[in-house]
Amino acid sequence: MRQSVTIPAQLASEVKRVAKERHLTMSRALVVLAQRGVEAEAVARENLHASYRRFLAETDPESKNEAGKDLIRTIFGKDAIAEDSIR
Repeated sequence: MRQSVTIPAQLASEVKRVAKERHLTMSRALVVLAQRGVEAEAVARENLHASYRRFLAETDPESKNEAGKDLIRTIFGKDAIAEDSIR
């Protein structure tokens, strides 16, 4: 499929850098980076679903609390819980 897109200058220079480092055309570099982004999003979505399922499945209050913290970290990032000294 042929598609024309406009990207910000800073992103264009990053794509050029990737293309040069990997000896790719700009078009191929865009495809590679887009595919990696789509795959990363799918992995993140699966991690979210796994954390959610674990949270729902836990019956022990302490384990459920930990599963809840893991779910919060998955949604908002590893620094989402201020008093969290584990990570």
